[in-house]
Amino acid sequence: MIELGNRVSIYQPEQRGLKFPELPTFSSYAQERQHRKERLVAACRAFALHGLDYGFAGHLTVRDPERPELYWTNPMAVHFAQVKVSNLILVDHEGQVVEGDYAVNRAGFILHANVHEEHPDIIAMCHAHTVYGTAFAALGRPIEPITQDACAFFEDHVIIGDEAGAVAVENHAGSNVAKAFKGVKAAIHQNHGLLTASRHSIEAAAFWFIALERCCQQQLLIDASGHKPTRVPPDRARYSREHVGSEYIGWLHFQPIWEQLLQNEPDMFD
Repeated sequence: MIELGNRVSIYQPEQRGLKFPELPTFSSYAQERQHRKERLVAACRAFALHGLDYGFAGHLTVRDPERPELYWTNPMAVHFAQVKVSNLILVDHEGQVVEGDYAVNRAGFILHANVHEEHPDIIAMCHAHTVYGTAFAALGRPIEPITQDACAFFEDHVIIGDEAGAVAVENHAGSNVAKAFKGVKAAIHQNHGLLTASRHSIEAAAFWFIALERCCQQQLLIDASGHKPTRVPPDRARYSREHVGSEYIGWLHFQPIWEQLLQNEPDMFD
C-alpha cells in the first residue's frame, strides 16, 4: 500500500515548489459557474480536436453549481469547434431552455436529464457518436483489461443492452441508461456508442470519454490482428485502476488539453 499522506494521488509531487496543476477553489457560485462553463466549452473543443464530431450528434453537460437541478450543455446543431461560453444553454430536466438562444438536442436532453435526475451526485456527462466507440458498441461486450489504459475502466464500466440502437426521443428512453450509471464512470450502449459521467468535474468526464474511445480503437486493432491478447490479471487491473482510473486522474489528464486550448483557441471565451 502506497502512503499518500495529504495527497489525493501518487502523481501529485511530494516535493514542494514545483509547477503542477492544482484543483480549483471558489469564493462564489458565480465564480464556480464561470469555471464550469469554460471547462465545458474546452471539453467540446477537445472533442473537435479528437475528431469526435458527427453532424449535430453529441452532447456534453455539467450541472449549475447554484441550481443543481439545471445543467449547462452545448447548443443544438453547433459544431464542437464553434461552441463558446456565449452560446451555451442552460436546461432543466423537462428539456426547457432556461437561459440561452439555441435549442437543445432532444436526444441529449433525454439521455442526460435522466442520468442527472437519477444521480444527484453526477456533475457532468458526455456522449458522442464516434467511429471506434460506436463500432465496438455493436459487439455488446466490455473493454478487456489488455492494456494499462484499459485497466482504468476495469470493473468501472457497464454494458447497456436495453433499447439497443433505438434513438432516445421519448422521455422514458433514458431510464435504463440512468440506472446503469450507479457507481461507474462509463457505459457502452449497445449499437449506439459510449457515455461517460463524472462525480468530480466536466474535465474528468470528457477525458474518460476520449480515453474510452481510444481503448475501443485499441481493442478493435488487437481483435483484427487475429492473436489472443494477454489479459492483465484482475488484482493488477484493480491496482492500476486505483492509480490511473480515478476521477482526479481524469481531471489531471485534461489539464494539458486545457492549456493547449487556452493558447490556441482564445475565442472559447467569447
